[in-house]
Amino acid sequence: MRLQYPIFIPTKGRHETPYTIRAFEAIGVPFHPVVVPGEYDKYAAVVRDPSSIIVLPEDIRGLVPTRNWIWDYAQSLGTPYFWTFDDNIRCFYRLHQNKRIKMGDGIFLRAIEDWTNRYENMAITGMHYSMFGATILTKTLPPLLLNTRVYSNMLIRTDIPYRNRGVYNDDTDLCLQVLKDGWCTALFYAFLIDKLTTMTVKGGNTDIYQGDGRLKMAQELQQRHPDVTTITWKWGRWQHQVDYRPFKSNRPILRPGVVIPDGPNNYGMVLKKRGE
Repeated sequence: MRLQYPIFIPTKGRHETPYTIRAFEAIGVPFHPVVVPGEYDKYAAVVRDPSSIIVLPEDIRGLVPTRNWIWDYAQSLGTPYFWTFDDNIRCFYRLHQNKRIKMGDGIFLRAIEDWTNRYENMAITGMHYSMFGATILTKTLPPLLLNTRVYSNMLIRTDIPYRNRGVYNDDTDLCLQVLKDGWCTALFYAFLIDKLTTMTVKGGNTDIYQGDGRLKMAQELQQRHPDVTTITWKWGRWQHQVDYRPFKSNRPILRPGVVIPDGPNNYGMVLKKRGE
């Protein structure tokens, strides 16, 4: 089953550690690395299909302008939604009976797309981090959580009237923009991304988080959203803390004519042991 929407991976300085590229190649899902002009040759040497690489214009510099350029590009394609993924994701999991099971193909992405398509006011969906496994594996969770932040992997509705802003954690800011205007977001627990921790891989945005970068990150978000953001010290570093309770009343609206079928749909996914 093909995906409905294109996948973009903005990436810089990580041709030697192309984690997300390898993750998608491993499950046979097409994607587009989006690179700066000076790094095309480096990425072409490590991507199986160099024709999939998109080179940014010379005047686009920095992750936030790159994300906005991708958004505009997706809009020019006429696609209702588009995917963006950070470039430090190692693999994908399905959470099944409180066990994280590595995905062998990309059908889970189509499941997320189909679910998102049911609703006329679903602005952003994505998957939770597998690194929060200690919490995930000690309690039963719903398949998804509505109206919270979505990090590092986003299925974005192309025509919503927003763009990424600032320098730090623009994905959190984007989620808050849409939630404050009554749109909905969804964070999947049923499917997870195995993302490396920020600042553990060279390249990307690592440099901006050095020194007091973590504090600046939290301060920037608090300045934009002082009504729901506080600054805390967690996990040995400065971190923003966002209160998403004010958005609980944002309700997904089914598109006209949508009928939700009874019973589960596993999209042909079966559980196999390695080597079978």
